[in-house]
Amino acid sequence: MSKRDYYEVLGVPRDATEADLKKAYRRVAMKHHPDRNPDNKESEELFKEANEAFEVLSNPEKKARYDQFGHAGVNQQGGGGAGAGDFGDIFSDIFGDIFGGAGGGRAGGGRAGVRKGADLRYNLELDLEDAVKGTTVKIRIPTAVTCSTCDGSGAKKGSAPVDCSSCNGVGQVRMQQGFFSVQQTCPRCHGSGKQIKDPCNTCHGRGQVEEQKTLSVKVPAGVDEGDRIRLTGEGQAGTNGGPPGDLYVQVHMREHKLFVRDGRDLHCEIPISFVDAALGGELEVPTLDGRVKLKIPAETQTGKLFRLRGKGVTSVRGGGAGDLLCRVVVETPVQLTRRQKELLQEFQTIGESEGSQSPKKTSWFDGVKKFVDDLRA
Repeated sequence: MSKRDYYEVLGVPRDATEADLKKAYRRVAMKHHPDRNPDNKESEELFKEANEAFEVLSNPEKKARYDQFGHAGVNQQGGGGAGAGDFGDIFSDIFGDIFGGAGGGRAGGGRAGVRKGADLRYNLELDLEDAVKGTTVKIRIPTAVTCSTCDGSGAKKGSAPVDCSSCNGVGQVRMQQGFFSVQQTCPRCHGSGKQIKDPCNTCHGRGQVEEQKTLSVKVPAGVDEGDRIRLTGEGQAGTNGGPPGDLYVQVHMREHKLFVRDGRDLHCEIPISFVDAALGGELEVPTLDGRVKLKIPAETQTGKLFRLRGKGVTSVRGGGAGDLLCRVVVETPVQLTRRQKELLQEFQTIGESEGSQSPKKTSWFDGVKKFVDDLRA
């Protein structure tokens, strides 16, 4: 099961201030504290989840990585390696006024026992044509994998981890402060219950090593902005022999020179001359399948929409192909020659003498005149 979003865990917006984060964490942690919910596994997990979320979001550097890369940017797997939480410090900071400031030693936020690896996210940019027709792309991702030298134990070949001398292999220690008893992750073994006396030379006791791996991603036809492709087992390695997480490839569409996609439909603008707009004509219109003929009727106004059915996109979710909607934009000619100007002036003169060929213009000016007259009345 993938982790919940840290902002959702604390119930705060993404732009929450430090004070808002502390207030939200205090509320959730007090509600699900183990001493208030004895033998309640669900509350215990929610308590640990809130601790982990606050540890990341209250740290500006970790928060920035999380906002950009999700859980992969602040991977908290592993026995006390990079990214492990500091529950003692957090608890002391938030609840110091209640528990007399006793936060105990630094403790890792990792959970004891077998644990699934974190899910990863990869942002994939696609051209419209590849998204519509489908493609296969190769991506390179950084990931933590199980150390092959020690098989993930973290101990040098020929040796093995031993029970932690602080918690006797339990992974938890209990602190007494007045009337309150606080159970927290063991600060020495970070919840694993084990200590490594002779660390592996390859992973230096972490049990994982960083690698770059190349993956082939099959993109199905019809994907759209925000769609996700799941690659099972291609996420971070698990802890203590746990299964790896998953990789989610999130699709982002590059801007297209001609088309704008709206679900199954495509939109485009077609510039035409004022002569073609007035007299009508036939144009070649580009589609994703090639060019097609589009008949422009006489007296076409700018903004007129023409629908080419079935020339849109077939969604990855099915439902048939959408349409291509072409919006006509009448283009005003530029860099006119002397003769062209003379002809246009002649056209204007004839139009004024024989009646207006611009009904919208006439009705607009009539409306303006009425408006002004009403103001004067």
